[in-house]
Amino acid sequence: MVLRSSCSLESLIDSGCTLVFAGFYVVLMTHPAAAQSFTARPQSKVQFNRDILPILSDNCFRCHGPDPKARKAKLRLDTKEGAMRLREPVIVPGSSAQSELARRITRKEATEVMPPPKSDRKLTPRQIATLKQWIDEGAEWGKHWAFEGLHRPALPHVRNQGWPKNPIDHFVLARLEQEGLSPSQEATRASLIRRVSLDLTGLPPTPAEVDAFVSDFSPNAYEKVVDRLLASPRYGERMAWEWLEAARYADSNGYQGDGERTMWPWRDWVITAYNHNLPFDRFTAWQLAGDLCASSTPEQKLATGFCRNHMINGEGGRIPDENRVDYVMDMAETTGTIWLGLTFNCCRCHDHKFDPLTQREYYSLFAFFNQTPVTGEGDNPQTKPALELATKSETARLEELTRATSLAAKDVAELELKLFPRPPGKPVSDAPSVASLKAEILALLKIPADKRTRSQLSQLESNWGSAQPGYAAKLKKLHAAVDAQGSFSRSIPRVMVMEDLPKARDTFVLVKGIYNKPAEKVSAAVPAILPPFPADAPRNRLGLARWLVSPDNPLTARVTVNRCWQQFFGTGLVKTPEDFGVQGERPSHPDLLDWLATDFVSSGWDVKALHKRIAMSATYRQSSRTTPALTERDPQNRRLARGPRYRLPSWMIRDQALAASGLRVEKIGGKPVKPYQPAGIWEEATFGIKRYEQDKGAALYRRSIYTFWRRIVGPTMLFDVSPRQTCVVKPTRTNTPLQALTTLNDVGYVEAARALAERVLKTAGAAPEARVELAFRLVLARQPTAEERQVLLDSVRRLQREFGANTADAKKLLQTGDSKRDETLDPVEHAAYTALCSAILNTDEALSKE
Repeated sequence: MVLRSSCSLESLIDSGCTLVFAGFYVVLMTHPAAAQSFTARPQSKVQFNRDILPILSDNCFRCHGPDPKARKAKLRLDTKEGAMRLREPVIVPGSSAQSELARRITRKEATEVMPPPKSDRKLTPRQIATLKQWIDEGAEWGKHWAFEGLHRPALPHVRNQGWPKNPIDHFVLARLEQEGLSPSQEATRASLIRRVSLDLTGLPPTPAEVDAFVSDFSPNAYEKVVDRLLASPRYGERMAWEWLEAARYADSNGYQGDGERTMWPWRDWVITAYNHNLPFDRFTAWQLAGDLCASSTPEQKLATGFCRNHMINGEGGRIPDENRVDYVMDMAETTGTIWLGLTFNCCRCHDHKFDPLTQREYYSLFAFFNQTPVTGEGDNPQTKPALELATKSETARLEELTRATSLAAKDVAELELKLFPRPPGKPVSDAPSVASLKAEILALLKIPADKRTRSQLSQLESNWGSAQPGYAAKLKKLHAAVDAQGSFSRSIPRVMVMEDLPKARDTFVLVKGIYNKPAEKVSAAVPAILPPFPADAPRNRLGLARWLVSPDNPLTARVTVNRCWQQFFGTGLVKTPEDFGVQGERPSHPDLLDWLATDFVSSGWDVKALHKRIAMSATYRQSSRTTPALTERDPQNRRLARGPRYRLPSWMIRDQALAASGLRVEKIGGKPVKPYQPAGIWEEATFGIKRYEQDKGAALYRRSIYTFWRRIVGPTMLFDVSPRQTCVVKPTRTNTPLQALTTLNDVGYVEAARALAERVLKTAGAAPEARVELAFRLVLARQPTAEERQVLLDSVRRLQREFGANTADAKKLLQTGDSKRDETLDPVEHAAYTALCSAILNTDEALSKE
């Protein structure tokens, strides 16, 4: 069979009449996540950053690296000055026989050999030979590859001139030809349009879109598909997902209290920015420092909500200053991960153990964000500075309520003037008639009527409730007006944004990262290993943003295009997108990475152009089918001899089911929604404080990106997603029975199968062949093979017999979900096709990107 599954399609369909137990049929959803690192074919001369630095980093830097507190024998091997020291030299360029380093790595005695046995590290014979060869060849030093300047590589020569469709393919094919491999043939048109539709919009193509592409024989047929998808509003919804995970976006604060927040307008801004193709340099500057841009707009200020997406700790006993420091650390570390791909968090307490990053440099980066006026007090999800985002109708309504409050306050003031006569301009408390009142009531009367709070008005009401009922009624009316105005005002979204203090706050290195243990004072600066901060740039977040996207910065473009590659191929050219340091993986295709990075910068940081270039490449268009020999040689497809194939992210699996079934609601943006969720999940996680109230109607069928995200317990129908507590840039892929139990039995998935079955029964006609074909195409885009069609037909007939013998089960299945079914449909037939559709939605092919 062509359908690939850990169980046969027929047996999976047979389980449909008892879907509640169908989780025992586990569908294989992804390839193994095991990793394998590849390096280029060894060359005659040893290269420092490719061959030597990884050996030194893995085996020597812990004791002879950047951290002075961990350094042994006063020897540094992470710098040229330390490794090539003239006094008591350990490396003699040109002679491994005279080099102490070569002698120590070849010793047998436990007291002499390096690395020492207690370090649990041991050099292989090949590593020893490489180090000795490097010394004999002159011990030429160099930088770690990621810190080298960006230069546009020339396109390599390839023998198969007919295969490349754009420059990407030259680099990929040159590597394949070097290793005696050949690229795979192009994927079928149905597979290709499904792949690119999922990658660019997160949704499957419709049968009409597939038919149009398959029947279009023009030379630019595929390019027209790509352009259409890039122009779709669905593009922004799909591309925003990874950015939200990196930006730790959520709809609650986190920690035990986990109070709700209103950051969703920032989420909508991200979607819009992708749809409008905002250049990545401006996308960067606005999110880090939109408030500091000249004549900054509300949109630019809203973008800075990125920095405020951090968790907020409102637990009892928490110290405000400690909170504030934690928030600023999170801003700095998130920036370091997203734009530089460096593990700055290692430097909170000490110099980095492996990379040339010091603790002082960590707090110099921290200083850019340390000017926030946020105090760290409380758990208010709209902690100032905050941007109010009222619609025109909301603004009008608020003005109306404000006028009503002012009129009610005026009525109270005029009545108080009659009840409590006093000289003009004097407060009520100066009236002779109030001299006998309690001190606390006198204090309240000193406050002008329009300035009194709800609790103050309540006290006055109680005091005069029986003695002056008319006066009490006026106070009550003012109280009600204040309540209405306040309640409506609180309902208006206010997004936490960035702002700087009018007077700069001093920044200090914090001993062991402890908030109240300052050491030396530092100023805002960038790591010395990277290009210097421009002398004429402002030493603030805007200057930092401009430095990050400067063409001289070797990291930002590399890190960004690597994550884009990861979105299309499942794994980046650098497998460790969070770590471009010496402990990270070297690029599988270094020149391709640099070519993409330089092209990205020269294009004006055009994100859609980058995505189009990747999607248009012959590399991307390859079939994902493999052979046993190729799988054995390259199980993780790092050489790119075939197209990408891996399990879809869970949010895309859900969106695919909604789209295929016809349930999906196309509305873009808005408040987060609460779809189906098992009872008691929030209650158990919050000791009963938070209660989940499921939405009704259209909200149940919004795309997953709009689902309410509680940090301490994320959406239950999703798996392998970031908890949104800290910055995450590397996707997780696992394969457990719980995932199959979700996609087979979750209310949302069963309802999607029911709706898909109804769609098929109502549009495909009466012929079973047409029905099973349409169901298959709506999910998988392609036509079923003759064998698959027969399996589907045999199974649906068997399911009809089984449900016919037990109509109660059929009716129970069809009651799943809130959407109304067409009661004119025969329940037995509808149930049979529901089970069939569930099986198709759960095939390995449906759960994977082919």
